[in-house]
Amino acid sequence: MIKVFLVEDEIIIRNGIKNSINWEMHGYDFVGEASDGELVLPMILEKKPDILITDIKMPFMDGLELSEQVKKVLPATKIMILSGYNEFDYAKMAIKIGVTDYLLKPISSEKLLDAVNKVAEEIRKEQSEKEQMNQYAREMQENKESEKFQFFNQVFAGSMPFGECLEQGKQLGIEISAEGYCVILFKIIMIDHPMDYNEDIVSATEDIENLSEQTEKLLWFRRGVEGWGFIVQGAVGEELTARAQTFREDLEKVLEKYKNLEYFGGIGSQVGRFSEIKRSYNDANRAFAERFSRSLRQFVSYSEVHQMGVQNDVEMHRLGTMAENRKMLERFLKTGTENEVKSFMDAYFDAIGEQNLQSMMLRQYIVMDTFISVQSLGDSLNIEKEDIERELGNVREVSQYVQELEATRKYLENIVRRMIRLREQASGRRYSEIIEKARDYIGQNYMSENISLNLVASSVNISPSYFSSLFSQEVGSTFVEYLTGVRMEKAKELLMCSDKRTSDIGYEVGYKDSHYFSYIFKKTQGCSPKEFRSRGRG
Repeated sequence: MIKVFLVEDEIIIRNGIKNSINWEMHGYDFVGEASDGELVLPMILEKKPDILITDIKMPFMDGLELSEQVKKVLPATKIMILSGYNEFDYAKMAIKIGVTDYLLKPISSEKLLDAVNKVAEEIRKEQSEKEQMNQYAREMQENKESEKFQFFNQVFAGSMPFGECLEQGKQLGIEISAEGYCVILFKIIMIDHPMDYNEDIVSATEDIENLSEQTEKLLWFRRGVEGWGFIVQGAVGEELTARAQTFREDLEKVLEKYKNLEYFGGIGSQVGRFSEIKRSYNDANRAFAERFSRSLRQFVSYSEVHQMGVQNDVEMHRLGTMAENRKMLERFLKTGTENEVKSFMDAYFDAIGEQNLQSMMLRQYIVMDTFISVQSLGDSLNIEKEDIERELGNVREVSQYVQELEATRKYLENIVRRMIRLREQASGRRYSEIIEKARDYIGQNYMSENISLNLVASSVNISPSYFSSLFSQEVGSTFVEYLTGVRMEKAKELLMCSDKRTSDIGYEVGYKDSHYFSYIFKKTQGCSPKEFRSRGRG
């Protein structure tokens, strides 16, 4: 119900307006009344009425001054002034303030109700338009997150001038200016079945993103299958350290109730300029790579990794057992991505230890062990041996890559990267089947208003983050863009090939609100459904 508040210093007139109209029966909630503009202001700010009816002449604060104060704090409130003065100057001042209607006394209850109804209709229209825009923004959240991801990728690559960063950030609702920055990379990890749909991951994702939205001085963005990126803002030093620590603890609390989910976080260094944020990101990425060699359910800071790297007394226990190293490598070959190869090799070599890697015999052993692990995975995926040899080379030639440490590293990075590409190619058929099933599901259920990315991901047993990335990659559009496209094509067909009402067509293609259907149609097609129909039949 639309809320109405009345301010009138003459009690007879005030009671007459209040009692002569059955406000509730006409769809209004009469939330308060007062006789004094000055005293009533706190009441108005508390009640937040949709319509304020006020007399123009009152003691202490007149209606125009009250209206001006209300508009500053509650700009959406519609104000109707009652006045016994038919003077242009008063009306002109009222228009300048933003008063909706200027009514002359005396006025009958019928005329007042008629005026209030017109204002209420305007309010309902604005509320409907606002809700449509909000609903559209919610539905397009996947697109917005994709744009944020691309924006931050450019930022971290250092390829965008600061002025352009400010402008693009503003368009995305991101305030990048701050005294200092610290990047945190974070991911929920399912080791055995990383792509499978899991209700706990869906729930945990919601909790993490709700926490991120509520945390002050924090920017965040999705990184697809790689989890999230967070940028903590604040003064470099104790403040930024405290903010990063508090947010880390909050994330750990969120994940406490999900005992079957693993996670890992990497915390970068602090930087005082936005132009240096690339360094914080790279440091966070280096710390994040420790997830390949360390136990999970923890955060690692770059300072820890750096301190370990500069120690001179590297001992043999850093080498660990070859079984542990092989397990680490095999896990990455099965679940890692091509973009993670460099980070993985950093962590892999750190786990072995730089001093140990000076031994050419050990380097030869590592290269052979890696080659065997890669071949073993190829066999398990039924990849032709000819394809493996063409991509990885002949095992008899590996000796040339162990003469120098840098050559060893480059060779290992190369064969791991190529094996992941072969793995992805071998999985391509599965991906195609998944996308085809998803398209079929959308084709059969697009008319349901409950259809969502999570629901479709569940139907093909893929986690939402993997499904979103896979769908965009394979189809060339986000899930919501594809779903909207399917709905619009069906709507256009019905508009041209049937005499059904626009509202019925909207309902048939998944929009229970006919106004919202028209809003989406015009947003995507450039004209209203009625205009589209008339053009086609003209």
